[in-house]
Amino acid sequence: MLAQTIQSISDQEYPAEKIEIIVVSQTEEILSIEKQYDRDEFEIKFVLRPDSETISELRNYGVTLTTGNFLAFLDADIFLAPDWITTMFSELSIDNHRVLVSAMQVCDSNAKPLEYIRTCLSNAVIDSNVTFLPGRNLFLARHIFDEAGGFPAHLITCEDYYFTDKVSNLGNLYYTSRTNYIHLGEDKNFRDMFKKEIWRGQSNIQSTRGRKIGLRELPSILLPLGMAILVILAIVCLFLKLYYISIALILMSVFPVFLYSFRLFYISKYKLGIGLLLKFYTVYFIARMAGTLIGVIRPIKTEHK
Repeated sequence: MLAQTIQSISDQEYPAEKIEIIVVSQTEEILSIEKQYDRDEFEIKFVLRPDSETISELRNYGVTLTTGNFLAFLDADIFLAPDWITTMFSELSIDNHRVLVSAMQVCDSNAKPLEYIRTCLSNAVIDSNVTFLPGRNLFLARHIFDEAGGFPAHLITCEDYYFTDKVSNLGNLYYTSRTNYIHLGEDKNFRDMFKKEIWRGQSNIQSTRGRKIGLRELPSILLPLGMAILVILAIVCLFLKLYYISIALILMSVFPVFLYSFRLFYISKYKLGIGLLLKFYTVYFIARMAGTLIGVIRPIKTEHK
């Protein structure tokens, strides 16, 4: 997928000599991949970093190796449309208050149902200013990155929420449909999704440190923890033979599953089956509850030295 990502960059409708590609990784496999590329085609550097570093530190280090006035941050499994760079420049220059832009997600030709759900969620708000942007594809001026202070080194995940929130204090974040990307590494099955959401949930609470939390973001932060507490209380009440209270607590804990499922059913214009959406949010919230509890009880990384 990294090779496909690099290929999509080299195929851009933009002068190759003006592009620098910095691949920052923690696996030695990139050293063998590096030999595959002709340096005369475009400038590309492969950098190996220690396993102890967070994603934020990898991205921040990559910036130190660049010389351009504009930065594009991509995950290693993002296939860009050929006009991505030119459109990003155009979208960034349209509005003087706009400081960060991102393209919308589209599905692969052989996409699984889970990928359609994720894509629909990503595109819930399009061609509009947004409160945050996922870190899969971001484009901004270098001075904006510097003013925002870079990515938060103390987080192992949710770093994109934290970073784009800080950038939003400097101007508008814009999500455009004028160009797009395919998320090659999108979850293909619920088992993979479950594992990833547990991992993502572990920084759920830590990501709130040192920044102002908007009202729209509060549910995603508080709901998993609140649902976990309700489930624990329901189990306690069950052992105490307080059956009616236990049932009431369980019903309260699963209410967000139904609420979010019917919300996405409406957003998708009734194209996604409600049964599939109920399954999706059941897996999602169980994983997020587990990840959030792990992050609270045993923080993976509360401080980085």
